[in-house]
Amino acid sequence: MVAVSSPARAPHAALGLVPAVARAVAVMDLLARQREPLSMAQVGAALALPKSSVHGLCNTLLNFGYLRRADNGALQIGPGVMSLAEAFVASTSVAGEFEALWRGVPAPDETLILSVLNGTEVVYVAVRNGSRPLGLGFTIGMRLPAHLAATGKAMLAHLPALRLNALFPPGPLERLTGRGPANQAELLDELATCREQGYSVDDEGIREGVVALAAPIFDASGQPVAGLGVCLNKAVLNAEQLKRQREVVVQAARTLSQRLGARPGERG
Repeated sequence: MVAVSSPARAPHAALGLVPAVARAVAVMDLLARQREPLSMAQVGAALALPKSSVHGLCNTLLNFGYLRRADNGALQIGPGVMSLAEAFVASTSVAGEFEALWRGVPAPDETLILSVLNGTEVVYVAVRNGSRPLGLGFTIGMRLPAHLAATGKAMLAHLPALRLNALFPPGPLERLTGRGPANQAELLDELATCREQGYSVDDEGIREGVVALAAPIFDASGQPVAGLGVCLNKAVLNAEQLKRQREVVVQAARTLSQRLGARPGERG
């Protein structure tokens, strides 16, 4: 018998919610998180629902294709959810979500940048200029080496090993300032640290005197689709400022990931 993780997310009785819809969502959410077929009895036990309710809910979801039966008759997520997922992805833009996140908010102290991977480079797709000039202009369309840029390393840290090896085979790596990983081995070590701590650091690898922190942004499939970074003037940077800016970037990246459909706590 399949072991159901506990506690499951049960339907909540809240003002304005339609009970039948809330229970149907709870059933689908349970099966999506479980990743294995469950019988109606297991669904009912996990959500503390009576047998009659589970039977009606599941039969309705089966009829509309949002659930399907496995070979043994147990229930699992059906193909009907794909049209919903595709519609969500089609209507979502990470750059648009970035702009929406800062809309109506005063300019931050530090410059915030959003980039995506393009081969071995990052391409800046959105910039929120800060009130403190760095002497380094960030423009949309700007390209930089992904293995040196903080936003690039934030994304690279979550790519499969085979893809990383194809992008950065053994051998020397380009450097702009004499800092940053010099070869594949150093890059892989740094990426392992990024994964462990949940953010990346560029310590003058792109520009002397500039430190950047970045965190990855994930989509609904759990893949890194962008990197969100902040650029700081190293000459006036102290430990408290570094901690505060790191928290801003990590939290903003987490918020953007959730807006793109990523589950809280799954990555990063």
